Amino acid sequence: MDRKLLLIILDGVPLRNWTRLFGNLEGWVQAGQAQRWRMRSVLPSISASCYASIHTGVSPQVHGCTGNGNVFRLSQPDIFSCVRQAGGVTGAVAHSFWSQFFNRHPFDFVRDIEYDEPDSATINHGRFHTMTGYGHANQMTPSDVDLFGTLTNLCLRFGLNYGMLHTCTLDSMGHRFHHESTEMDHACFVMDEMLAPFIPRWQQMGYEVIVTADHGQDGRGHHGGRDPLQQDFALYYFGPATGPDSDVVLDQLQLAPTILSRLGLTPPDTMQAPIFLHDPGLGAQA
Repeated sequence: MDRKLLLIILDGVPLRNWTRLFGNLEGWVQAGQAQRWRMRSVLPSISASCYASIHTGVSPQVHGCTGNGNVFRLSQPDIFSCVRQAGGVTGAVAHSFWSQFFNRHPFDFVRDIEYDEPDSATINHGRFHTMTGYGHANQMTPSDVDLFGTLTNLCLRFGLNYGMLHTCTLDSMGHRFHHESTEMDHACFVMDEMLAPFIPRWQQMGYEVIVTADHGQDGRGHHGGRDPLQQDFALYYFGPATGPDSDVVLDQLQLAPTILSRLGLTPPDTMQAPIFLHDPGLGAQA
């Protein structure tokens, strides 16, 4: 494989806070250096269910994860396994749910928190955290700049073709302070400022970059149901491909087949949602 892509997932950010508070990302859109769309999550719009759908391209009603209390090794083809079958190198810096879904279940604190497994059928290089002890008084989330640095380290050391990063910081802050608060204004500002220097660096390393969320949050810091604040979020794309008109609402199930397509791979038959990014001159559809 010669194509490379990074998927950056900032957990639990509603669309209105992306467009209002992420000045660097919006600046790149304004300058014509990035494209942005609204994307709508699957239902339930709960974290684990969305994680599973993002990488398998099938709904929770198909993969079976009904929420954060129902995490298991998924059986459907996923982005990691498809990249590995094509001979690519994969990496993930994320919450331990991702390891359980796509590598091994249950999660072992010693074996699975950090590993390098060149022969793995899914994730070759994993750096995971569990947020054990998470609660209202203590978020148990690592610093996001540390996570961005860790992913960059994996890219440089191992030449990842596909890398995924997931952080729960803003979701956790939203549950505690809700998204219309001075605390969240500042948290989103800090996230945008920490992420910004890495995007051009990743591009210089040859990566296309997607920055998005798994779901949104409503005015009471809740998600899981069917409400635009809970389901809708932004997707930013940095790369040469073209997509649909900016007012088109994308389906979360489109993400997996689109990522595989950008990596030069044919999505498996289980991924039925249409691809939304295409090489220039090939046309765009949603």
